[in-house]
Amino acid sequence: MTTQSARQFPSRGSNVKALLGATVGFFIGFGGVSLFGPTAHSFMLAMKLTPTQVGFLVAIPMLTGSLLRIPFGAWVDRNGGKLPFLILLLASLAGIAGLWFMLLTLYPDKLTAQYYPLLLLFGGLGGCGIATFSVGIGQVSYWYPKAQQGKALAIYAGLGNTSPGLVAIVLPMIIAGGGLWFGYLVSVGIVIAGILLYVVLGFNAPYFQMRQHGLSRERAATAAQAHGQELFPAGSMLQTLWDSAAKWRTWALVALYFTSFGGFLGLTAWLPTFWTSFYAAPHWLALALTAGFSLFASLIRVPGGSWADHFGGEGIAAGAYVALLVGALFMTLSASFAWTVVGEVLVAAGMGIANAAVFKLVPQYVPEAVGGAAGWVGGLGALGGFAIPPILGAVAQSFGAVGYARGYAVFVALAVLSLVLTFVLYRGRRNVASVHPTMTAEPAR
Repeated sequence: MTTQSARQFPSRGSNVKALLGATVGFFIGFGGVSLFGPTAHSFMLAMKLTPTQVGFLVAIPMLTGSLLRIPFGAWVDRNGGKLPFLILLLASLAGIAGLWFMLLTLYPDKLTAQYYPLLLLFGGLGGCGIATFSVGIGQVSYWYPKAQQGKALAIYAGLGNTSPGLVAIVLPMIIAGGGLWFGYLVSVGIVIAGILLYVVLGFNAPYFQMRQHGLSRERAATAAQAHGQELFPAGSMLQTLWDSAAKWRTWALVALYFTSFGGFLGLTAWLPTFWTSFYAAPHWLALALTAGFSLFASLIRVPGGSWADHFGGEGIAAGAYVALLVGALFMTLSASFAWTVVGEVLVAAGMGIANAAVFKLVPQYVPEAVGGAAGWVGGLGALGGFAIPPILGAVAQSFGAVGYARGYAVFVALAVLSLVLTFVLYRGRRNVASVHPTMTAEPAR
């Protein structure tokens, strides 16, 4: 009957193609994190911006990209993800193209402070691509069986997360060779190529394809099961946001992701300042250490997802936050350059692996509203990238030069809190399993 149903209602695409398409799309969209970072100094000189204006300019893409993750992630539960994914990438394309046109026609002599609001507008649009993260999480989750979601989501997020580190390295080289406007023109071309690839590869999961063909929810679910789909949405966009928000575990996962992914974003922005201010490192070395942190934390997320599949999300998360705790202690207390580098490596490993483990737990704890939960976790968790750097800066300002190191005590506290929350989640699921014997704390392997 399963084979007959699959033949009667064929679906387009496959889980591998969908994973590839979502990863390419997210990689292209997530580059918006570094939209202004490598070029902020040029805008500051041309427009005579204050440090506060520069800070807001650098932050605006992450702000829009983080907040839009919430509604767009929930939208996946309604239509499967392809439409919201494309809308976000097209908005990002419009923003980057607008920046390119501004630079082509105004930079440097005519680009004055009066164009600052327009610069923010285009930057906000350019950051829309960052929100593709939560859309892709839901889309990939619906394509893959539960036992393989940790690995699939880690590949998606881990490879996609390498984008800011690569942009921070490559964009200044392109600008040095062809000028500021040429750097953004190349970015426009890359985004267009990514959109085209996503259009070809990024099909919705079978259930949503069946619904587009007019099948009822029940018949669509039956047909999709014949194609191997195991996870299905429970309600509308607002309903999935409400259902996921009503679960306390969603907010525990938000806190965990605030530490790991929000911390990752925050350190990516803060580390160049730290290395140059505390150790007087050359600018190129500070950028290299920051890029190494970003790339390592992103790439280790891939095996981290496989480990979460095999050993369980909570156990891997706990180990990751222990690594983060030890690394943060090194960075807080050490006055040795070498030991601080060791601490940075441990922090990167902990954050990258924890990112994978947390999103292994999202469909596990909120299976009926994955899109909504992914939106809350991905959106609010990413706001750590805004909250943490000002705290680090305030500590440095209060304690003087040594404050640049002591500020990492923030991550010590966040790591301890995350370990407590991970234990609470694990105990809560074990207690549910003891009451309902049909449920298990982890699938048998």
